[in-house]
Formats: sequence, structure tokens, C-alpha cells
Amino acid sequence: MSTVFNFCPACATSLARGLQGGRERALCPACGWVHWDNPTPVVAAVIEYEGKVLLARNVAWPEKMFALVAGFLERDESPQEAVAREVLEETGLTVSATHLIGVYEFRRRNEVIIAFHTPAEGTIALGEELAEVKLLEPARVRPWPLGTGLAVADWMRARGLPVEFAPLPGRG
Repeated sequence: MSTVFNFCPACATSLARGLQGGRERALCPACGWVHWDNPTPVVAAVIEYEGKVLLARNVAWPEKMFALVAGFLERDESPQEAVAREVLEETGLTVSATHLIGVYEFRRRNEVIIAFHTPAEGTIALGEELAEVKLLEPARVRPWPLGTGLAVADWMRARGLPVEFAPLPGRG
């Protein structure tokens, strides 16, 4: 279990560990505050641009590591609005539709990923978070076996495309 809190944000008492709601949680022994540590909602886009799938490389990632455009769902924003905003911010493309692919766990980062297929149009203009993009024929995409890669695999299967998972970096 991970927590970003050492002290209660309500009363500043040192937090303790204890069971609440059937799970170990960070609890305040003084005021009863509970850190539930719920997953963060994230949206991801299988962007279809000019008949190809757009994969992106974040500026912080190694050279050959590409994935879907993704970002956090913000307050007062629907998942559909969030994915359209992320696509526009990161690629300069306008989403013409959003089609839900599915919802996926990403336990390593305590996130729930809401993935969409998003046909998009316009001219690619990279935002500050991206180093580069690549466009692949849908049949040439090799999804990764976790997180957003599972959404890519489901999108491919729904189109009758064979799925061959790529190895994860550093794992063979």
C-alpha cells in the first residue's frame, strides 16, 4: 500500500495504519480521517488519423517507447471531453468522435484507464509533453501487455485484426 500522506491533512496528527472498509488504510487516530487512496481516473485515445493509428513518445521516455495519448480526467469534465482535450493539447488534432473501447486497471500507478477510439483530423502539432509521434497501419500495431496496450488489443480484435503483443522494455 502506498500513501502520499504522513500526517493528517485535517488535524496534522501522524497517521497510523489500520483496517477500514476491509483494507489497510492510512488513518488518523485523533480525528478519524481516512486516506482511501482511490485510483485516479485517466483517459486514453487510440487516435485514428488518416487511416493510421497515432502513437506518441513522451519527452521523458526512452527513444523507442511509444504509447497512446493519455491524461487525467479533470474536475467538471466528462471522459469524452477529457480525451478530446488531451488529443488536442498533445497532438493539435481535433477529435471527430469518441467511441468507448473499455475500462482498464493500471495498478502500478493506481489508475483506472478509460480508453476511447478517437478518429481525429487536422494538422499534427506536438504539445510540450511529446517528443515525437509515429503513424502505423492498424494491422502493424503491436500492443504492450498492460495498461493502455490492452485497450489497443481490444480495439484491434474488434476490427478482426490479429494481436501480437510486444515485449515490455527491459523484460525481453
